[in-house]
Amino acid sequence: MTKPDLTLYLAAPRGFCAGVDRAIKIVELAIEKWGAPVYVRHEIVHNKFVVDSLRDKGAVFVEELDECPDDRPVIFSAHGVPKAIPAEAAKREMVYVDATCPLVSKVHIEAERHSEAGLQMVMIGHAGHPETIGTMGQLPDGEVLLVETPADVADLSVRDPNKLAFITQTTLSVDDTIDIIDALRTRFPTIVGPHKEDICYATTNRQAAVKAISSKIDGLLVIGAPNSSNSKRLVEVGSANGCAYAQLVQRATDIDWRALTGISSIGITAGASAPEVLVNEVIDAFRARFDVTVELVETAQENIEFKVPRVLRVPA
Repeated sequence: MTKPDLTLYLAAPRGFCAGVDRAIKIVELAIEKWGAPVYVRHEIVHNKFVVDSLRDKGAVFVEELDECPDDRPVIFSAHGVPKAIPAEAAKREMVYVDATCPLVSKVHIEAERHSEAGLQMVMIGHAGHPETIGTMGQLPDGEVLLVETPADVADLSVRDPNKLAFITQTTLSVDDTIDIIDALRTRFPTIVGPHKEDICYATTNRQAAVKAISSKIDGLLVIGAPNSSNSKRLVEVGSANGCAYAQLVQRATDIDWRALTGISSIGITAGASAPEVLVNEVIDAFRARFDVTVELVETAQENIEFKVPRVLRVPA
């Protein structure tokens, strides 16, 4: 039986960003340097496949620092942690390595700088996301107010409307964030914003690549984890740009083939914490069912690399 034809539009950039790459490397180098087990507070990045493979190498994932013994190294995830966490690790004289993405650390520094200048912070982000918790935890309670939608801006109760600054989570939808910033600037004309958008280059690039393929495809598959903010945003960007069917899948076994009956073109991308091996697995699953032609749609090239902390560059 001949297989139906399918054009597969592969978005680029996709998958691992420099911050995720660095975080994974930090765990691997820590295991190499200090031996197993090495403890990791919270998933190092939001991807089950990555977490499971690091667990196999000797990483132990915990939610809180009090689950870690004093005598084993602990690593803080790429999403960043509240200030109290490294302070507690130092108090317990633990060896710890901070794998916070440098672009998230940049937002932390920004928040502290504004706070020192007497400004109250407004954070655009998702409640309960580890990055939001980590960023808000850089300052004392009440110093950072969270907004998730333009409607939240109307309800904000601030100390002084003329002494405000805003920051954003790095993995948000570029388009949605613009609306919230507009609402903030309308209500608080003197609010201070970042020199350059806090949303990171990788988030922006992956969203732009999805926009570039949206008009060509019958459906979009985003490979990523259900708790990955940047992956979920890619699904939303696909839907907002005309994809009648946009779905998040962790890997090939999650594909809903019935929903794809009769399609002739599909777009594939991957969130910033999804490895390329899972992209290839999905492509292979399509090749098994269709006569596939792959077209790469590249909207940017990424060559950013972040160094691992010095403690991991010197031998034990």
